[in-house]
Amino acid sequence: MDKERIDKKDHILDAAKPKVLIIGGGFGGLEVAKQLKKSNFDIIMVDKHNYHTFQPLLYQVAIGVIEAESIGFPIRRIFSMHKNFKFYLAEVCEICTEEQKVITIFGDIKYDYLVIATGSTTNFFGNKDIERLVKPMKNIPEAFGIRNTILKNLELISFTSDPAERKALMTFVVVGGGPTGVELAGALGEFRRLVLKKDYHDFDPEEMTIYLVEGKPIVLAAMSDVASAKAKTYLEDLKVEVINGVHVKSYDGIQLTIDNGMTVLTKNVFWAAGVKGDIPDGINPDQILKNGKIQTDEMNRVAGYANVFAIGDAAVIISPATPEGHPGVAQVAIQQGKHLAENLKALSRGRQMQPFSYRDKGSLATIGRNRAVADIGKFRTQGFFAWLIWGIVHIMTLAGFLNRGIILLNWLSNYISRNSDNRIISGELGKDHSAGI
Repeated sequence: MDKERIDKKDHILDAAKPKVLIIGGGFGGLEVAKQLKKSNFDIIMVDKHNYHTFQPLLYQVAIGVIEAESIGFPIRRIFSMHKNFKFYLAEVCEICTEEQKVITIFGDIKYDYLVIATGSTTNFFGNKDIERLVKPMKNIPEAFGIRNTILKNLELISFTSDPAERKALMTFVVVGGGPTGVELAGALGEFRRLVLKKDYHDFDPEEMTIYLVEGKPIVLAAMSDVASAKAKTYLEDLKVEVINGVHVKSYDGIQLTIDNGMTVLTKNVFWAAGVKGDIPDGINPDQILKNGKIQTDEMNRVAGYANVFAIGDAAVIISPATPEGHPGVAQVAIQQGKHLAENLKALSRGRQMQPFSYRDKGSLATIGRNRAVADIGKFRTQGFFAWLIWGIVHIMTLAGFLNRGIILLNWLSNYISRNSDNRIISGELGKDHSAGI
């Protein structure tokens, strides 16, 4: 596709209607487009993937609990009935605010209103060695990368007689004690408890060591103290060693060094320690904070621009009510998407926009089978009931009826069998994974 093709396709849209260009098909971007279905706007969405990813369940893809396809849903399918919607599969290289266009790898796309909903990417805090050697988990390909690492390294154990090599292959380190890190560490604990003794007969599951490393004094710091303490108890019940108040100093591919002086031999380091905004070039650097997020006003509008907005993990509203911004969860992006759509409608009618106000619907995290923590308003619960709430909420939030059915059947099958079938290693073993008997 070239520039002429993009320009020609744009003529299919109604030239008289203002164009809202949304960069990103995550929770926030989808919600803006959905809410503008019957509006007087033409909607254009650009994303480098042709599917929406349900990120809260990426860790289950990584551990082989569910299929990747069940948490991805084609964007075109979501909007197949929206006549004022167009989609481009492309990566945005630069935003040109003066000319009101974005430059993609295939050509330029014009807009009247721009919504930056590009989400976040992994933050390695400037450590290039760590960035090169650890496994992050922000999208489906990265979740596959973690799954392949786990399964390949377990297979290699059968071919090594070196105790240090064996120890490194059997040691797993999750860096980051937020919901993603806690859920991944818990899933690894359940994997060791339920799967290893069934499927891997040539070594003792007790050899598998799991660490969770977190810089803050507690895990799940954004949740209540009760939820945090219970989550740590659940992790320890699964024999996950939780190390709080420390940071990873370095990693060379086999030795992980923590700033308290501790070293760990491991070939399995999974990074869930932080995120930063994934922002295309072109926005005034003065509006981008150290965490890579765009600072906006309470209408989600980027300072200095009348028609450029940013929502979700790509943005942050700093105000007296939210001095540290809103939490980086899907509900924030969804609510901001709905609110921004209403503000865009107001603008088109000559009315004033209204400030965004976040309604906290609660926080959930699951730590293995029958274990979860839930903070819903002032209501606190843990254990099996919280685990049921967690499952229902995630099923209902998934895009697509078929996806919900697939996930539910997977969960029921895994619950009954205490095992799963999604542990195919993709790709070749390669030189780093070759071995002889």
